[in-house]
Formats: sequence, structure tokens, C-alpha cells
Amino acid sequence: MKILVIGGSGMIGGDAAIHLASLGHAVTIGSRKPPLATTPMAAMPFLAGDYIAGGYSREALAGFDAMVFAAGQDTRHVGKDDDAAAYWERTNAELVPQLFERARDAGVGCAINIGSFYPQAAPHLLEGNAYIRSRKASDERVRALARPGFRVLSLNPPYMLGAVPGLDPRGFEKVAAYAEGKFPDIPIYAPPGGVNFMSIRSLAEATAGAIERGESGKAYLVGDENLSFRDYFQLYFRAFGKDVEVPLLDKPHPLIGSFAGHGGEIYFDPDPAEAALLGYRRNDIATAVGEIVALYRGRG
Repeated sequence: MKILVIGGSGMIGGDAAIHLASLGHAVTIGSRKPPLATTPMAAMPFLAGDYIAGGYSREALAGFDAMVFAAGQDTRHVGKDDDAAAYWERTNAELVPQLFERARDAGVGCAINIGSFYPQAAPHLLEGNAYIRSRKASDERVRALARPGFRVLSLNPPYMLGAVPGLDPRGFEKVAAYAEGKFPDIPIYAPPGGVNFMSIRSLAEATAGAIERGESGKAYLVGDENLSFRDYFQLYFRAFGKDVEVPLLDKPHPLIGSFAGHGGEIYFDPDPAEAALLGYRRNDIATAVGEIVALYRGRG
């Protein structure tokens, strides 16, 4: 199957591309810039495009059997002079469905939207959060495009973590450095609260399963382990071989952020039948943290 992975130069899209290619699919990376030469994605065909600037025309999308979209905008992408609510409404709620509409009109048979768990797992946050509302609108408007011959669905994952060879491990590198002792000005502690975590490997498997067996028009809430932030930090210390009991302190932590607010919890259990249908592994978080630490150490 010919599959375009938009956002395939990044962590989530890149790991999905690697997994899909390992299954024998002909994968093309779609992003604004080519993947880093140090990553496995660099060996795959590349299609330059920026969906925010109107990229990926119907002509460019024609010929692909499936499209995976893993380039949704979040807090990292908002410029300092941007109106955040207006930015998310435009980039997530308006432009993403327009991209999927072009894919439909181009004859793409299957399209997967990688969204966010917040609208399904924490709907109580919708009223006060423009970002979460934009993700909900994006999800609903994309799935509304489903029709015979165009199977479209969403995978809505929680906090993601993992390591792609040759790719910067982003904020995970800071947590690894913290566990190693590189931030002496930050005491060892964890804030209250927690979330559901999922590895990029599990999400890549779910993406492949969605392409093969996913129900058109459906939003799948996917995830793996419910962990307190204390348990999450503890995994990094153990990956370094440190027998440290991280204390719980009722104050914010500079390396942890959540829309649930200080002390908030967003826990859920994925539907077992849906997890089996999509075919993704569970209990993968400790392994993913170990891989992050190994990549961090390998970078010197």
C-alpha cells in the first residue's frame, strides 16, 4: 500500500512511518523539511508540504492509498505574538479538515487522523480550553467526511513518549538529565497528579491496525498505562540504575505540565476490544523510558 505520513519527520509520525515500512508498505514522508539524515525516515521518499500554507494539493495526494496525519498543532507551535485560540481554531479546526477533504477528492482510500485524548478522556476541560476545543472540532469535522470509498477515522492518544534513532528526544531529554543529576537546582520530587501514557511504538502499531481494520467514522481513544507523575519520574531514575524513592510534594514541577492543572489526574482504560482490533501492545512504558535514556546517553 502507498502511504503518505504527514508529520513523518517528527517523533510520532516518524515512528509510524518506520513501522509501516517494516510491514512492507511503500511509505512517503510528508513534512516542511526533509527528515534528518541521521534518522531511518531519511531513506524514504519525501514530499515537501505545509498544510497550514495550503500544501498537499489534490494533485499531490493523488496516487496514495492511505494518508496518516500526525502534524496537529499544540502549545509548542504558537508564536509569542499569536492569538492562541485563533491560531488553534484555524490550524486544527479549519485547515486539518480541509486537508482531509482534499485527500478524499484525490481518491485516497483511507485517512488516519492522529488527534488528542483530551476531548474523549477529559471532556470537562473543553469549556475553559481553546486548544482542546480545537482538537475536538478537528476530530469531528474530519470524521464527518467519511463516505463510501473514503474510510477516515481518528486515533486519540494520551501523553506520548519514546525515542526515534537519530531524532532529538525533545523534552524527554530534560527528564533524563534530571534523573542523571544534571539539574542540581531542581530538587528531587514529583508533583501530585498523573495521566495515561503511551509509547510511540504502541501508537505506530495502532496506526497500522487502523489502516487495516479501523471502522470508518470512528474516534478511538487509545492509551496504555495510568501513571502518577511520581511513578513516571521513578522510571527514569531506575533506568539509570538509581534506587531513589522520589518524594511527592504538593507544588508544581518545572518539567511537568498538564491541562488537568496542578494535582489533576486524567486516567482511563482503553476499550479492550478496540485495543485488540487495532493490535497495539500494552505495558510498554518502562521499555520506552529505557530507550529514551539509552538515546540520551548515546548523545553524550
